[in-house]
Amino acid sequence: MSATTDLARERMLHAKDASRSIGLLSNAEKTSVLEAIAERITSDTADIVAANAEDLERGRVADIGDALLDRLRLDTARVAALAAAVREVAELPDPVGRVLDERVLGNGLMLTKLSVPFGVVGAIYEARPNVTVDIAALALRSGNAVVLRGGTAAERTNAALVRSMRAALEANGVDPEAIQTVDDLGREGAKALMQARGLVDVLVPRGSAQLIETVVTESLVPVIETGAGIVHIVLDATARADWASEIIVNAKAQRPSVCNAVETVLVHQEAAERVLPTVLSALTDAGVTVHGDERVAAFDAAVVPATEADWATEYLSLDLAVRVVDDLDEALSHIRQYSTQHTESIITEDAHSAERFLAEVDSAVVMVNASTRFTDGGEFGFGAEVGISTQKLHARGPMGLAELTTSKWLARGNGQTRA
Repeated sequence: MSATTDLARERMLHAKDASRSIGLLSNAEKTSVLEAIAERITSDTADIVAANAEDLERGRVADIGDALLDRLRLDTARVAALAAAVREVAELPDPVGRVLDERVLGNGLMLTKLSVPFGVVGAIYEARPNVTVDIAALALRSGNAVVLRGGTAAERTNAALVRSMRAALEANGVDPEAIQTVDDLGREGAKALMQARGLVDVLVPRGSAQLIETVVTESLVPVIETGAGIVHIVLDATARADWASEIIVNAKAQRPSVCNAVETVLVHQEAAERVLPTVLSALTDAGVTVHGDERVAAFDAAVVPATEADWATEYLSLDLAVRVVDDLDEALSHIRQYSTQHTESIITEDAHSAERFLAEVDSAVVMVNASTRFTDGGEFGFGAEVGISTQKLHARGPMGLAELTTSKWLARGNGQTRA
């Protein structure tokens, strides 16, 4: 092992040791320490914003793109939002110690299944300083220690945030080693985190499809996969033009750089002439570039001809692929082929179409007459979210506190032996 790998493993050992005391904190103690973290982040706002300004400047020089710069950017209001998110997590019900099952065997042996912390949660992400705070807060609230790898683009910002959070822990008599970062150890630190089986209990990647694929394929630690968002909205034959325009513009333009932003719109041919002129006009007003097939282009000369690659692209920008389909069957077939199983929505006034869409679409979140931007742990009432899982084991969809716990069985006997 290299000196860098040794240092990374040393930090993870510290996290493992700290997880034992974190897991024994009471509900009141965890609430108190999270409130202290929120206060410390607020008081350190100037330092955090200054560190973020350095990262933003390096990002511009490196030309990392508008989407990543938007995710990276922190100002006073966004730092206040980070602190507010921590306070929201502090107020959530304690997920640890919930009785999940209980029974008494015929021989009198009493069994109780309880929710318990994982132990150490790892997170690998990029240019998202909000994740640094969200994951740490959720980990601590659920009784876990955390090891963070936030990427080079946000290295100074993340370092400032980690310093603030660790200082809050120490000031409140909680082991600060419960929050670790390997950002300063570069790719070797990330590799050590992925290979830390036995030290890290679960690993959550958040970021580009390439980052997620790398973590899933190279990690020896169990991974909760948070997938890319090739998100669809279907305009059914009965779609209202006003709903269609408002929902699609919200889903695309409110914040195009996030995974729950819509990337492809499929329009039923019977609705195309009625709704597309209004929708395309609204998208143009919102600064969105439409990549459309020939039938879409017939409604607007500004439409960019779509290629096969557009249907499989997560733009994370003010670009949108639009296609006219013959019927709901074709729309469902398109989604099956190109979806990343994140979120899909249908705009319709036909109850049968709505129920069929809900039943047949195999994604983590399936909606009717609503913006895909609602796929979010905060919007779902979870407080800050761990991520949005597109896998089917353990967790699926927006993940909150409950998804950072596992379970154990407690058996209480009075001398029973197995026959």
